[in-house]
Amino acid sequence: MNNDNKHTTSTTTASTPDAETLREAVRARYRAIATGETTLNEGNKNDDDASGGSSCCGGSSKTATAAPKQNQGGGCCCGGDSEKTDTAAAGGCCASSVDAQGRTLGYTAEDMAFVPEGANLGLGCGNPVAIASLRAGQVVLDLGSGAGFDAFLAAREVGPTGRVIGVDMTPEMVTKARANARKDGFSHVEFRLGEIEALPVADNTVDVIISNCVINLCPDKRPVYREAFRVLKAGGRIALSDVVAREELSGEVKKDLALYSGCLSGATLLSDLKKILDDAGFVDVSIQPKGNSDEVITSWESKRGFEQKVFSAYVTARKPSKKSGGCC
Repeated sequence: MNNDNKHTTSTTTASTPDAETLREAVRARYRAIATGETTLNEGNKNDDDASGGSSCCGGSSKTATAAPKQNQGGGCCCGGDSEKTDTAAAGGCCASSVDAQGRTLGYTAEDMAFVPEGANLGLGCGNPVAIASLRAGQVVLDLGSGAGFDAFLAAREVGPTGRVIGVDMTPEMVTKARANARKDGFSHVEFRLGEIEALPVADNTVDVIISNCVINLCPDKRPVYREAFRVLKAGGRIALSDVVAREELSGEVKKDLALYSGCLSGATLLSDLKKILDDAGFVDVSIQPKGNSDEVITSWESKRGFEQKVFSAYVTARKPSKKSGGCC
């Protein structure tokens, strides 16, 4: 019998769209972000936001074509096209606002200055590299690597004797990340196209897995953590940022594709996530709210009280080391 049938998480209910519909919503949204057609927060608006004045510079989402463009960090560009920087092509319009969101997520000015231009899209719900305790020479895997921001920061920590692999399911993001790596000479960083539920990575080859607000976007989290366990070396670790649910989310919320692809309605209940990690074989599991979780969540959606329903979490765990002693 397939054990997946024995345990249904909070994100796989009858009220939730089917898995392929969810994947396509996510793929479409991040394709648009990669090409600069949209930004993360624009998709989190609804009609209530339009009347409530929550959109950029006081504009209405119903008149988005006439309003200034909002970027990923909740800020905006009010000066028109002449004031846009190259970050517009990266999916944002004001570099200062992307950097401000980066600081909210836990990155330093040095972090943001280190990565190639266009790698920081203002996305994520934390800074997984900051909690990963990376060392020179390690092999790091970034799940849902986007334009490469966290992968490049990990590359700084592991140095030229280490290696970083990024996996993303959106071709446009992989193309952008590869271009970023080439232009800044990151020869020990590579980006692979694939789904994190079926990783294009060999067994027992990775020291540390990082991920930033991506696993909540997967319709079923169980294969993600099983795959993470498979590719980790004995004693290997995960160090993730993700969104976790404090309470069961309503069916209406789960059916909202914009909220799902915006990292809000796909969050797994805390108790379910602990069980998923245990079932996958992980030990030393820790799921802790980020210190400014409410600020992170409200930077995406401030009108509907999601900071009371979900939180930005740091998730760490370890694959057990091989048993020593014995024989045969």
